[in-house]
Amino acid sequence: MSKIKEVLRFKYISGLSNRQIEKITGVSRNSVANYIKSYEAGDLTIEELLKLSDCKLEEVLHPTKETSNLLVKSKIIHPDWNYIHQELKKKGMTRTLLYEEWSKQHPNSYSYSQFNRYYVKYAKTINPSMRQIHYSGDKLFIDFSGLTIPIVNAKTGEINKAQIFVSVLGASGYTFVHAVSSQNTKDFITCHVSAFSFYGGLPNILVPDNLKAAVISHIKRGVKLNESYEDMGRHYGVAIVPARPYKPQDKSKVELGVKGIQRWILMRLRNHTFFSVDELNTEIGKLLDQYNAKVIRRFGKSREVLFNELDKPLLQPLSANSYIYKEFKIITVGVDYHIELDGSGYSVPYTYLGKKVEVTYSATSVVIKYNGGIIAHHPKQSQPYHDSTLIEHMPASHQYHNEKWNPRRILHWANSIGIHTTALMENIMKERSHPVRGYKSCMAILSFSKSYGKDALEMVSEISNELKIHKVRSIESMLKTKSYLTHYQQQSANTSFLNEHENIRGSDYYTQQGVKS
Repeated sequence: MSKIKEVLRFKYISGLSNRQIEKITGVSRNSVANYIKSYEAGDLTIEELLKLSDCKLEEVLHPTKETSNLLVKSKIIHPDWNYIHQELKKKGMTRTLLYEEWSKQHPNSYSYSQFNRYYVKYAKTINPSMRQIHYSGDKLFIDFSGLTIPIVNAKTGEINKAQIFVSVLGASGYTFVHAVSSQNTKDFITCHVSAFSFYGGLPNILVPDNLKAAVISHIKRGVKLNESYEDMGRHYGVAIVPARPYKPQDKSKVELGVKGIQRWILMRLRNHTFFSVDELNTEIGKLLDQYNAKVIRRFGKSREVLFNELDKPLLQPLSANSYIYKEFKIITVGVDYHIELDGSGYSVPYTYLGKKVEVTYSATSVVIKYNGGIIAHHPKQSQPYHDSTLIEHMPASHQYHNEKWNPRRILHWANSIGIHTTALMENIMKERSHPVRGYKSCMAILSFSKSYGKDALEMVSEISNELKIHKVRSIESMLKTKSYLTHYQQQSANTSFLNEHENIRGSDYYTQQGVKS
């Protein structure tokens, strides 16, 4: 009997596995399992059982007809534990209240502590994610599936892998699946917007995995979210609480959902050939409806039914406007009182020259802030190298403040290098919406004379004027690689070829003709 007590103590107090108990006590795993089964058939707590004498313990674990009164399990009426588990998902619900309601109907039932013990036993029999209590409308778990689906380019035959986004509501397990071309932040946020529309409401908390599109860093001192993702959370008024790294229990709900859709959806599409992500999403949508409508045997209800009962009534209403994806940058205002963004310039009041400003931009607009206040707002240029300049941002003279730089000074510097460099500076300033927009490019190009020499810059300027090359990067590349020398060599070869060609008469011919006449 002492060996049995030791087995049960290790199992229920120390929490060891049957295999570990076998190693420590020498009792075979089959015997350990039998002792556990006999104990769980009774109604005594582990503390009560360990206090019993060997004789009493023998009666409890191996009851005779005379001692069967020690076992009350056969006489006990248990509540519907599935109902209890589902009710606990409702915010504000407690085990105490549920026990009180049940004990009124069954006054001779067991105590509250026994009620708790039986419920914990029940919770251990269901899958890991269901052991946690997820309140209705509270959490949405988010991740990408490890499996991908190939997308074939019909024109080139190139194959790209579509990424599969999965979100699962905590209480009901109601699942949303969507394919996108990548796991970048823009696609990740687009999936969220589609998910919110699918659910018809918003949860209180988003629980993403620690992927780069969502989390920049996650350490004990705090979490640093991706700025675009954090902005989306602010827009919808939801909290974002990423799962802890290396804590699979935090995201077991979505991991179970990912496993489910891999088996029930992705595997069914493995032999299909898709030529676009939209085509793939159409097929996913059909199978997703079937997946959510499938009855879960343990609960006797589908995810869709549970969603309508538990989550849907408590989801927050969607905001009137869907979130528009934005990006964020810190940019220094240039000498031309513009910031450079995706190849285009956007003006700010000239008094902010040299200041670091916060830029928030989407596909349609650019908002520029300084110390939290908006100082400029522009439509986003659809093509690079197009400027958006507001007249009110310019100083009265259209020059850099206190006239540090102006066209005269730039041309004076260029003239000290050569006529071709001067012409290049004039062309760059003429090309821009206003000469001031060319200051930055002109100054960068002129500074190359210090690194590569005036002669080299003059030769490159001649070629740039001829070929209409005005980009700083292209001019610097010619100087670095000395490709301008090849250009001059080719010109020389062409000139020599023309002079020596047999079809060219040459000056001697005309001299001879003059003598003859």
